[in-house]
Amino acid sequence: MTEVEPALGAGPLLLIAAAAVLVLLFLIIRLKLHAFVALVLVSLLTALAARVPLEDVVSTLTTGFGSTLASVALLVGLGAMLGRLLEFSGGAQVLADSLIRRFGEQRAPLALGVAALLFGFPIFFDAGLVVFLPIVFTVALRLGGSLLTYGLPVAGAFAVMHAFVPPHPGPVAAAELIGADIGLVLVFGLLIGLPTWYLGGYLFGLWAGRRYQVAVPDILGGTGAPDGGAGGSSGAPEAAVEGTSPAVADADRDTRTAARTAGPPSFGTVVGILLLPLLLIFLNTGMSTLATNGTVDEESTFVRFAQLIGATPIALLITVLVAMWVLGKHRGSDAAEVESVVNSALGPVCAIILITGAGGMFGGVLRASGIGEALADVLGDIGLPVIVAAFVISVLLRVAQGSATVALTTAAGLIAPVVEATDGLSRIDLALIVIAIAGGATVLSHVNDSGFWLVSRFFQMDEKTTLKTWTVMETLLGTIGFVLALVLSLLL
Repeated sequence: MTEVEPALGAGPLLLIAAAAVLVLLFLIIRLKLHAFVALVLVSLLTALAARVPLEDVVSTLTTGFGSTLASVALLVGLGAMLGRLLEFSGGAQVLADSLIRRFGEQRAPLALGVAALLFGFPIFFDAGLVVFLPIVFTVALRLGGSLLTYGLPVAGAFAVMHAFVPPHPGPVAAAELIGADIGLVLVFGLLIGLPTWYLGGYLFGLWAGRRYQVAVPDILGGTGAPDGGAGGSSGAPEAAVEGTSPAVADADRDTRTAARTAGPPSFGTVVGILLLPLLLIFLNTGMSTLATNGTVDEESTFVRFAQLIGATPIALLITVLVAMWVLGKHRGSDAAEVESVVNSALGPVCAIILITGAGGMFGGVLRASGIGEALADVLGDIGLPVIVAAFVISVLLRVAQGSATVALTTAAGLIAPVVEATDGLSRIDLALIVIAIAGGATVLSHVNDSGFWLVSRFFQMDEKTTLKTWTVMETLLGTIGFVLALVLSLLL
């Protein structure tokens, strides 16, 4: 991110951030301006209002946009390819059938959520959600009811794992900044994260599914309602689908026919493909941990190669290549048919990637404007308990700039001097402070959060419905996680 010296004090900066969010909501919800255009426009206006030097405005915008796409575009693109391969081969149906058979139809949302918790341990929110979407859509189409009944427990599971549990970057960075033990953070992240997901993700998902009827969209080539879910005001995914060329549409029909005439892959094959990126990422994590402990030589070729193939984008690339070969061979498809499947996965997600990048641009402008320093000035002398102050700072950073990972790391950096100066904090206290920061970094996901747009566009919900469902669920997850951490800090 471009380093820009804040030109305004804490009060004006906080007012500008709040006004920017309100203007963005007004443009999108009331004026029906496309979300991508609205995000770019408000990002520009915010940079000007915050007195970012004119020569730095463009670089600030493009850096925020580019840094978000660097982490999201590869994951979403490769994840969409993998999801499309699973959907066309019948693999998603096989996995859905097996989960329903083992858990029962009444507990299908629970089965999907538990599977997402397991797969979400090393996989980032974006990639995990995209890979699981065909399975969620398949189950929702088969059993009926609102997509939210099945989608929110899955999205909530990935969100909890991403914020609360190492080896995800946010909790790892926060633990390092305040000197917490990674092992204890992992233990308490799971101990707190699992009931947090059950209460705020699973149970809320069931409630939201009864209250809001959202149809299964046709984003990933499913057979859901073409009009999407509740509103779909921005229309970006729909436009992408409608803009598909006749040749691609014909190829889609051909691959669908092939999928219907050949037998689906086995349950073991599907699970193996889904486990492959997990194993590769675990290899990266394991080698990095052993290298840090001095057990293995971090400069050795084997360790560096293991870290390379276990990096999330590379792990997903390898998995897509394996899936193309295994599923294509299993279906008896030729190279042209497989290529048409993965090609058709990219068009519908391009709008999602651009909107997500624009959300990162908006968050980047808010960060560059000096919001972290402003919050430090405001909260530095309040005198709250450390764990409460950590949560409050994290909440404000999350609301102001959007990124959960950035809120985690920035809040940890701001609270680290307070932690160091506070006597009597145990190793458990430090781990719970990290969880409290993670809770604050989860709440109130809204229009400046790339995850908000990812869920909104993939579920084809309008912004109002996304605020009433996804934003409320994220707030429940973060608040419940913080309350449990606070209680444990008082008891232990």
